Amino acid sequence: MSGVLNGNPKDEPLHYGEIYDLWQFSASAKMALSAYQAFHYHAGDRDLKKMIDECIDQVYLEIKECDKLLKLHGFTPPPVLPDRPSVKLEEIPAGARFSDPEIAAALSTSTAAGLVTCSQAMGMSIREDLGAMYKKFHNQMAALGLELLKLNKKKGWLVTPPLQLKSPEPALV
Repeated sequence: MSGVLNGNPKDEPLHYGEIYDLWQFSASAKMALSAYQAFHYHAGDRDLKKMIDECIDQVYLEIKECDKLLKLHGFTPPPVLPDRPSVKLEEIPAGARFSDPEIAAALSTSTAAGLVTCSQAMGMSIREDLGAMYKKFHNQMAALGLELLKLNKKKGWLVTPPLQLKSPEPALV
């Protein structure tokens, strides 16, 4: 095995965990793309629509890179869901429409989960190029997450856990 892993990382074989991570990451990105497309039609806030567009751009990049590697190594990527049909915000019934705060929270949750997934895939990869790809995705998601946090705060959409406004007095023991 020593001769297989000592050259150009792109010439090294993938191990089963790397293959699974690539396939699963692509499948998750494709599911996220479908959700983000729906969110784009449901969103009313202009700043939120820009964030959704950034998230869509991110998942397109992830899909492209993961699927390219899967195909290169002889694996069929997961299927792409059909694009969402275009709809105007006013045409979505009030009870069926996602609100802007709901969409922002879902994007934040998705981004946080993506950070964990990237970290796990980086830690499991023995090919440096795969680790670097997931690191790139991680960095881009972290930047998106920060933008989403700022947007949530600016718009008053952030639901915080209990805040410690005063420091507790030290207990005398």
